[in-house]
Amino acid sequence: METNRTSEIVNRKSFQIIPAIDIIGGKCVRLSQGDYAQTKVYNEYPLEVAKMFEDAGLQRLHLVDLDGAKAGKVTNWKVLESIATNTKLTIDFGGGIKALEDVDVVFNSGASLATIGSMAIKDEQLFKFLLTSFGAHKFFLGADIKDEKIAIGGWLETTETNIIDFVKKYQEAGVTEFFCTDISKDGMMQGPGIELYNKMLAETDGLQLTASGGVSCMEDLYQLKAIGCAGAIVGKAIYENQITLKQLAETEFT
Repeated sequence: METNRTSEIVNRKSFQIIPAIDIIGGKCVRLSQGDYAQTKVYNEYPLEVAKMFEDAGLQRLHLVDLDGAKAGKVTNWKVLESIATNTKLTIDFGGGIKALEDVDVVFNSGASLATIGSMAIKDEQLFKFLLTSFGAHKFFLGADIKDEKIAIGGWLETTETNIIDFVKKYQEAGVTEFFCTDISKDGMMQGPGIELYNKMLAETDGLQLTASGGVSCMEDLYQLKAIGCAGAIVGKAIYENQITLKQLAETEFT
């Protein structure tokens, strides 16, 4: 039943709003441009935030273990377990997934999808094994971008891997769902990386791209839908009341 539910969410054609909860020390926080020194705590109880999203009619949640991303192993799995147990949200969970054991923890704790980033760069063989073992529909492949190059390890390390080449390679491996964060935009609420997303969509075939970073108002969401993005991950704009849950509840992005 879980597989069917996940497939239904992943394969939907409408533009999907995915609220984000970033976790440090078990608390709901946001960073600016991936800088751990620029951390703002919004709520000490992530479950309360998740329930507000659910009450507004949102169906998905992007849950990020920033402690895990920095430590290189899943750390805040109890937060995932709490939200998965007490809401009906379809959760994608990432941060610190480096091994098969981490993936098992993520799925056993209630996530519907595992968010993969660094692993797809550093251990391609393992990631492709996971795609075969669990099915590509169980993974949400993310790339954090700086000057069109992928950054990993909680944005602390920039690689030489070009985002277009990265996407094409994993499309061939069966991955269908990607999200991309423009680090220069993330947490700044100055608008999303439209130019980057346009280029990605133009240079790839059938890319299901979820935008992340920089969304500051409803107009940004309409623009992302208009250029062909499949959805958008929204964080700080919600927490700073630039986009209200009431607005999201009343708007249909079909």
